[in-house]
Amino acid sequence: MKIVVIGANGQLGTELCQQINPYDLVALTHKDIEITDINSIRRALARYKNAAIINTAAFVRVDDCETSPDLCYQVNTLGARNVAVVAQELHAKLVFISTDYVFNGESNNRNTPYNEFEDPVPGNTVGKAKLAGERLVREMCTRHFIVRVSGLFGVAGSSGKGGNFIETMLKLAKERDELRVVNDQVFSPTYASDAARKIIQLVCTDYYGVYHVTNSGNCSWYDFTREILRLVDLKIKLTPITSAQYPQKAKRPTYSVMDNFQLKLLGINDMRPWQDALADYMKAKGHTK
Repeated sequence: MKIVVIGANGQLGTELCQQINPYDLVALTHKDIEITDINSIRRALARYKNAAIINTAAFVRVDDCETSPDLCYQVNTLGARNVAVVAQELHAKLVFISTDYVFNGESNNRNTPYNEFEDPVPGNTVGKAKLAGERLVREMCTRHFIVRVSGLFGVAGSSGKGGNFIETMLKLAKERDELRVVNDQVFSPTYASDAARKIIQLVCTDYYGVYHVTNSGNCSWYDFTREILRLVDLKIKLTPITSAQYPQKAKRPTYSVMDNFQLKLLGINDMRPWQDALADYMKAKGHTK
């Protein structure tokens, strides 16, 4: 089975391409396909009937989505629909990558992970656009996997964001005497390599539906930073702050931890703790031995 990766040079796309058998892989970047143009998609995918298509293309600069909602919906919603329409025409399987931001975490001071059967209530534009994309994928393509990920970090870095949180914190820690990091947003950091492995495993099955794919455990951005600095033995003053002390255009969920419930039901939830995944990432990037 051919596996087509749309967004092959992104953070998740790069990991997928490294783990898929080269004989099965079709790697497409933005120069090969424009998901906001259905005719571009048809031209790029015409040869791949009965394939598996993994759509990682997205506009996920969260604050920019608030100031450019048209672009956000064009890529994350209508782009998702376009790929789904063509996938259905080709009798292909389709993986759509979504986000923990479809949840806002605010109801009754939430502190229990969300499973796939709960109703999402997004609190920002990117979450709303991704949720709308999920719904269109469900409607347009029979053989679909919707995979929600959280706090992705990968060796390639995010092409849309120009890196990732880990590299930003390490850079700032070398430039400053103090780091002030938000401590009231709780999530599950997820290594792109681990997410890619699980997505490939899923797409080789017929267990269609919605999946949460995150490393196990959870933390705040402050806790995440503390572990990053501990691994490289960087001594710097680290101060926890509230979201109100670090205002941003887009409202982030206070709690968006997701339970890999569907993976558990299938007996394939072997996603390791985020701390172990982070340690491997740091070795892969050459930050630790």
